[in-house]
Amino acid sequence: MRYDDSERARELARRARTLMDEVVLPLERVLAGGVSVSEGTVAELRAAARDRDVYAPQLPAKYGGMGVDFREALPVFEEAGRSPLGPVAMRVDAPDEGNMHLLELAGNELQKETYLEPLIAGELRSGLSMTEPMQGAGSDPTLIETTARKEGDEWVIDGHRWWTTQGIEADVLVVLARTDEDAHPYEGCSIFVVPSDADGVEIIRNVPHTGGLTRGVSHAEILYDGVRVPEEHLLGERDRGFVHAQERLGPARLTPCMRYSGMARRALEIAKVYLDARDGFGSRLSAKQSLRHRIADAETRLHVARTVIRDAADRISAGERARIPVSMCKVFVASAVQEAIDLAVQCCGANGIGWDLPLSEFYESVRQFRIVDGADEVHRRVIARHAFENLEEAELEPLTRFGDPVGRRR
Repeated sequence: MRYDDSERARELARRARTLMDEVVLPLERVLAGGVSVSEGTVAELRAAARDRDVYAPQLPAKYGGMGVDFREALPVFEEAGRSPLGPVAMRVDAPDEGNMHLLELAGNELQKETYLEPLIAGELRSGLSMTEPMQGAGSDPTLIETTARKEGDEWVIDGHRWWTTQGIEADVLVVLARTDEDAHPYEGCSIFVVPSDADGVEIIRNVPHTGGLTRGVSHAEILYDGVRVPEEHLLGERDRGFVHAQERLGPARLTPCMRYSGMARRALEIAKVYLDARDGFGSRLSAKQSLRHRIADAETRLHVARTVIRDAADRISAGERARIPVSMCKVFVASAVQEAIDLAVQCCGANGIGWDLPLSEFYESVRQFRIVDGADEVHRRVIARHAFENLEEAELEPLTRFGDPVGRRR
């Protein structure tokens, strides 16, 4: 399929595809299934991405990225998503990608120098610490319990978080906390940059979870017990944490759509090659009409998914918040890519659930996509609320009302 990507975007995609085909995929294929890649190998992958000029395309050149427009970087995210190692190689990997974008938007120059530059360079890792265990904030962020109070020129943070992606490995944590308990949480929360080795930060455990074995990323449970950070660790404006979080989450909800669409493309490629190489019941499996139709349906839905991703990205690049298009995109793409990967597993039979092919890891990884960055139900709520706004009541004027015959009205 051909999309309305610019020539620069297509050139970036070609370079990213070359990196994937020549470096990333060959390495992935020789890794033992279920084994995490070493940090040394990650450094080699990033060096290869720099050599091919596809490293951190979406981030400002001033701080070590390539300064590419968000929309033009989109095909790079898609290509990177073809392997669990692609995003980390090209520095478009979560959660660092979203946290770097937040620092770019809300950070001051000192924060950018201290955190953004080393993050882009791959010298630091970060975690987004927002989700709380029951009965705290999750899909409903207004339930937030973690607090930060001002004492002199310091902030004191107390709270309990879990599902902090990359929390165990992180050098720095991005923490949302209530700073005005009398205000509505949307108007009384702030964001802080917290070094993971600060006194009072207690890493409880890596929450057991599905997916992510090749990269080996944790989801940490963390206690914040009287954690003190200086005033300059406030990220953005006081009490505008939710505003800044939404600035992060708009693009950050779209970039996984890009990466997972690349993963689904790869899954279908593997499935089609397998079906065309496997005989069964008198012919190649690729000749079976039922399988061909299911592949056709998956290809169609994936094409639609890649199209709506581009529409939402165009809006964000134009300066829109694009909340409704992003929510629509998140719900539809998550469903389409999950169905495509599930189909690929089914097409490959026992090899689909084995670890010789990457499909088993894809399958585990993609299921979380319908929960992280806003569960399906949350985004559907946003879409439905918009759908029921500004209804045209005149559409019902022709209907007969009780006691008001149509004939009499005429």
